[in-house]
Amino acid sequence: MTRSIRPFAGIAALAVLAFPVVQSSAQEQVPPAPVQAPQPATAQTPSAPVPTTPQAFPKPDPANFTAASPTRETVDAFLKASWGYDESRYWQVEEIAKTQVEGISRVVVYVGDKSGKQKPQALQFFALPDGKHIIAGDSILTFGENPFAAYRAQIQQRADGPYKGSASKDLELVEFADFQCPHCKDAQANMEKLAADFPKARIVFQNYPLEKIHPEAKRAASYGVCVAKLGGSNAFFQYASAVFEAQDGLGTSDGATLTLNSAVTKAGLDPAKISACAGTPETDKEVASSVKLAEDLDVNQTPLLLVNGRQLPVNQIPYDTLKQIVLFQARLDGVAAQ
Repeated sequence: MTRSIRPFAGIAALAVLAFPVVQSSAQEQVPPAPVQAPQPATAQTPSAPVPTTPQAFPKPDPANFTAASPTRETVDAFLKASWGYDESRYWQVEEIAKTQVEGISRVVVYVGDKSGKQKPQALQFFALPDGKHIIAGDSILTFGENPFAAYRAQIQQRADGPYKGSASKDLELVEFADFQCPHCKDAQANMEKLAADFPKARIVFQNYPLEKIHPEAKRAASYGVCVAKLGGSNAFFQYASAVFEAQDGLGTSDGATLTLNSAVTKAGLDPAKISACAGTPETDKEVASSVKLAEDLDVNQTPLLLVNGRQLPVNQIPYDTLKQIVLFQARLDGVAAQ
């Protein structure tokens, strides 16, 4: 077995399969893929010119393919679903090999950049016996020819938060957010752009209050549930906008009371009625149900956007790239995007 492209980019680099991360701006975020450090140039050893054509990968060695599952076709389909939005990226499956653990296969992929700005890398992950998951670093990711289908089905069945846009669930963008999370506040600019650019999308807000670090997040979520229940989705998004705008007021219990009541008033509702509704067991159950959905979907940071089940850190991606991914996912699912 031979490999001429080394070393493996740090195992965490496979997070790029799920997240095209470009900057750090999420609560409880997955670390971004490591970036190869540039080598300093000297007068004696000038840096090599940047190549202008893609580097050809060596022909795969048949001896590297010792595992029956997954097939090379399945891995290619998975990578296309994960990376196909980026036309500059190309890859080659180099190895699908048995490991010492029955049913677990090691997969090695060479990845390159057609612009020549980045050096080719070798990435590896481990395919699990169920055929539906892989281990990449310390993450378990969904796998297969349609890796986001299972999450999409759960979203369609269980995402019941207030929404804007289309009643259809063909293209469903579900945002999991915490009203006290600063990064969630920052993400609203991209969410507003998505709503404007994708009028055929159903854009859903799901509460995911991180109570351990944001003591007033659950109360803000409970108020939001009641605003939506008594005033509808339009009132909810007015409430949400007002809460995010005055987010600093959530820093204390008294400040949160004033902030939430003010937001309710701006949404055209009675703060006393909303407060009474927010304290009921039924409202607690609704918030808990949204949190449970987030946990079942392996949402491990806020804000997080699921586009037909595909997880995206909505405020860590340049908007043009985010829009490109939404368009690509819609094409992948055979639905109208705009």
